Amino acid sequence: MHNSSRAALVSLSLSMLLAALGTSIANVGLPSLAQAFDASFHAVQWVVLAYLLAITAVIVGAGRLGDRWGRRRVLLAGLLLFAVACALCAAAPSLKWLIAARALQGLGAASMMAMTLGMVGDTVTKARTGQVMGLLGTMSAVGTAMGPSVGGVLLSLWGWRALFAVGVPLGLLAAALAFYYLPADRQASARESAGAFWQPLQDPTLRAGLAMSALVAAVIMATFVVGPFYLSRGLGLDPAWMGLAMAVGPCVAALTGVPAGRLTHRLGSHRMSLAGLGVMALGALSLSLTAGLLAYLGALILLTTGYSLFQAANNTAVMSDVAPTRRGTVSGLLNLSRNLGLIFGAWALGAVFAWASPDVAHAAPLSVASGLHVTLAMALVLIVTASTFAWGRNRATICPQNTR
Repeated sequence: MHNSSRAALVSLSLSMLLAALGTSIANVGLPSLAQAFDASFHAVQWVVLAYLLAITAVIVGAGRLGDRWGRRRVLLAGLLLFAVACALCAAAPSLKWLIAARALQGLGAASMMAMTLGMVGDTVTKARTGQVMGLLGTMSAVGTAMGPSVGGVLLSLWGWRALFAVGVPLGLLAAALAFYYLPADRQASARESAGAFWQPLQDPTLRAGLAMSALVAAVIMATFVVGPFYLSRGLGLDPAWMGLAMAVGPCVAALTGVPAGRLTHRLGSHRMSLAGLGVMALGALSLSLTAGLLAYLGALILLTTGYSLFQAANNTAVMSDVAPTRRGTVSGLLNLSRNLGLIFGAWALGAVFAWASPDVAHAAPLSVASGLHVTLAMALVLIVTASTFAWGRNRATICPQNTR
């Protein structure tokens, strides 16, 4: 691989890492923000929500904009906006100012996330798409895992403003790499761009990939919602040990992302999608029957490994055959489906847990464990549903070849 190609991949990887880091690093600062601004927990929660809602609202539009105006150009604009918004967050004189700056940061992150996946086909050959998708999945997991640990160090040394200030030099570095090493945009004709927004959704295999992405994201979010209650209330772990246990999932995703990409490259995206869902199903089944910390962590490792396999394979299947003039739009749709799945998982599966384990603040350990089992049983249903979509997509791609 040429040095310019490596630098281009570093730029895309750093963009993906920063977008994920922007989500996770703010969580650790919420108690400090509540104290600094004399605000309630519900008020400072909007520091996280504003970022996520801004991404969800505009990510498809950002992808469409990249297809029309050039993906490199939109990625550069997103990185610069992200860096400026980080500076505004760090200098925020009030909570309202901070929330507004976080929404602006989310707009930049939406462009970064959509363009990063969309530019894979512009940067590497189709044969290497699976490997690069695995790399980007790793960087997303690393960003998620780094947030609490790096954020905790920055918070203890320099206070909450450092949580956002760190994004300024990193965003500018990613922008410089993108400017110098990413391939120049190819100007799409008016005919190529016309009707590109809804037309990709007419493809049933794309709809299946988006549906699977949403369902699997909902399952992963369930572990983040239910896990802390089970570890603290069900197993009696203190916050430090609970944090370490919760970090196992993102760390496993970070370690397995690149190997998942290589397996996708060797064995094919459709086969690895099914394999990933199968491993996830084993993990969810184990979590629905688990008792004890070691069993919980073992099942979580299974679930997260399956997720890494599925994510690399499904992203490759969705993006590899997309027309160059629609890669940004489809990338935006893929990210949107994931975000909607995360929201659905937090809402629906969180509601299942609340129903199965009422009054969780005072519930007995057995009641909390029962809530975990019921919630993960429902998550298993979602995985099985995703598997039916995967089988249908495989048949849809194989049948046309057999009829030739």
